[in-house]
Amino acid sequence: MDYLAHRGFWRTPEEKNSERAIRRAFENGFGIETDVRDHEGVLVISHDPPVDGAMHFDRFLEIYLEYPERTKLALNVKADGLQEALQRSLASAAVTNYVVFDMSVPDLLGYRKAGIPFYVRRSEFEGASPLDSDAAGVWMDCFERPFADATAIAEAGTHVAGDIALVSPELHRRPHLDAWACWKNIEPHVRKRLQLCTDFPDQARAYFER
Repeated sequence: MDYLAHRGFWRTPEEKNSERAIRRAFENGFGIETDVRDHEGVLVISHDPPVDGAMHFDRFLEIYLEYPERTKLALNVKADGLQEALQRSLASAAVTNYVVFDMSVPDLLGYRKAGIPFYVRRSEFEGASPLDSDAAGVWMDCFERPFADATAIAEAGTHVAGDIALVSPELHRRPHLDAWACWKNIEPHVRKRLQLCTDFPDQARAYFER
């Protein structure tokens, strides 16, 4: 299983998407899920509408390149029309281990046309899509159910090739250990495709690898 540190490996909420949290994730060999927007014509890292001083996306990539492991970058796209700017920055930095997700369907079509790897979504409100066959993987979330169970994960895996990224329940302020116990027992051929987006990447690695 691969681990995606949600907005970096932060210790306090104020550290989310900060340089300290980003560096801590890379220093510990974790991938990162982070948020990309545009602000006054520049790509920035920000979950909420950005303000002056938000980290530039190009600076984020510079930090990433300081670490040799080149872990996965899951880029949560928070605004439409960023395809060209994102592709230009990623190509300039020669970053290849990344995926984009969470954009609207009309915007996603632009990523597909540009050949940018993307994840489709699954939740109790989002099912199979005609885009499944073109996707690099699937992003599995739950909003009202506690978590995606083994049946839902297996079903998604039959429709979408590549990675299966699971949103850990603590991202929605719900208990996570029941989900982790379920996911730990998933069949090995499915489990090797899994990624876990979590606020507790160090705890997750200790749990799933013991």
